Amino acid sequence: MGEGDERPLAHVEGRELPSEDIKVPERRPVPFALRVVYLVVGLALFVTALGLMKEGAKELIPSLAGSLFTDNPWSTLGLGWLGACLVLSGSPVAASSLSLLEGGAIDRTQSFTMLTGSRLGAAFVVLVVGSIYAVRHRHQTGRRGPVSIGILSLLTTATVYVPGAVVGYVLLRKGALDGFNIGTSPRLTSLTDTAFGWAVDLVKAVAPDWALFPVGLGVLLLGFSVFDRVLPTVGSEQLSSREDNWYTRKWPMFLAGCGVTLLTLSVAVSLTVLVPLVAKGLLRRANTIPYIMGANITTLADTLVAAIVLGNQDAVRVVIAVTISVSAWTLLLLATAYPLVRRVILGVARRILASQVRLAAFSACLLLVPLALVAV
Repeated sequence: MGEGDERPLAHVEGRELPSEDIKVPERRPVPFALRVVYLVVGLALFVTALGLMKEGAKELIPSLAGSLFTDNPWSTLGLGWLGACLVLSGSPVAASSLSLLEGGAIDRTQSFTMLTGSRLGAAFVVLVVGSIYAVRHRHQTGRRGPVSIGILSLLTTATVYVPGAVVGYVLLRKGALDGFNIGTSPRLTSLTDTAFGWAVDLVKAVAPDWALFPVGLGVLLLGFSVFDRVLPTVGSEQLSSREDNWYTRKWPMFLAGCGVTLLTLSVAVSLTVLVPLVAKGLLRRANTIPYIMGANITTLADTLVAAIVLGNQDAVRVVIAVTISVSAWTLLLLATAYPLVRRVILGVARRILASQVRLAAFSACLLLVPLALVAV
């Protein structure tokens, strides 16, 4: 079967799917006034969480310094990857890598690999959602369509992040970005510390100092949840209701992935919306790869904001190094080797989906590989 001949997944197991029977719940629009409230609360939680995690990282230094989790860049790569899989989100773990850097618990190369690891594990949630969707709609969709999006997301992310991260790591180690400065003014940093620094004293009053970091991570998760209510709702029909075939071309799909992820500030949201689209046969799996590539670039926007709020120039350089290297590698692949990349990724995905044993082995590797990296 050629790369452009893949049948729409509406024809699973030799029959056409009754797509009208597959209902994907859409979130009700949030009133503007309530959006403003959510925005203020979300920002407050975000800044508070960063402050808690920054102070918590300082308390964790004696425990983390030279430990199994932070003794080298390989360990922090595994830590970021495993953490993203466990919390089903890459953004909180990416922010954690910057907070640990700011607190002095890890250096900037370790922060870089932890951030990279968080992106490698971020798409795990798409595999989980796809599996649940396949079970709930197994009589309408079969298992291949929904689950395949999770596999494609993970494979595509690895394809762009692993080689790209090698370049970014070299740039960071050689100091190529040391002259790059972007940050907040000392007055703004002082204002945020004053406005939200009370949370550190509150936690210290009721819990041991080591609890600052995990409490901060919990507040950060809550903050992202609140932000989700502010951000635009992306319905499953919004990428497929157009009459033309823009979604069959690589550059429009790449830009769509960039735009949707930038609007939602969540690669998990922007990639998960592909699950019902592929399950209904409205999109072919092959056509989602450029979208996934675009999503993996703009997902770093909220991490850059976190670095700027922390006021740490090394944290900013870490995010910029990842962004520049991954973006350049992605554009190079799309411009010069996209047919080959698509063919290889789809071929690997088909082999993984060929049996339950292979799928189980692939899923197990997503947890065993980062554990092995931590143990290195």
